[in-house]
Amino acid sequence: MPDLSYSGISIYAIAFFAAYALGSVPFGLLLTKSAGLGDIRDIGSGNIGATNVLRTGNRKLAAATLLLDMLKGTAAVLVALFFGPFTAMAAGFGAFLGHLYPLWLNFKGGKGVATYLGVLAGLAWQGALIFAAVWLLMAFL
Repeated sequence: MPDLSYSGISIYAIAFFAAYALGSVPFGLLLTKSAGLGDIRDIGSGNIGATNVLRTGNRKLAAATLLLDMLKGTAAVLVALFFGPFTAMAAGFGAFLGHLYPLWLNFKGGKGVATYLGVLAGLAWQGALIFAAVWLLMAFL
């Protein structure tokens, strides 16, 4: 097995923590505050994700939050995929945990559905389609 370290630090650890930092960006909070809607954590479920942003009544902000939360998972995976599939999986897990437990929000983030979907899209897009279809079916039921 090749040596995947940089000065003794595993590339997996680097990918995980860099992706955690990316996943920790609270797009729902940033977008609602910049739109003058206040702190999203004071509305509805208190989560920072797209579903709670939708509760503000602003569909465009909710769609932007959904897209950005997905893209942070996908971006983490696609960048790390350059170093191999296991590095990409470590990055995907880091981005997912970053969204769930963001350091700068006292480890209180979103539910991670959009970020997980983005991670899955980067790792196996067919699985992402199946996951999205099942999720939508359950939401409608």
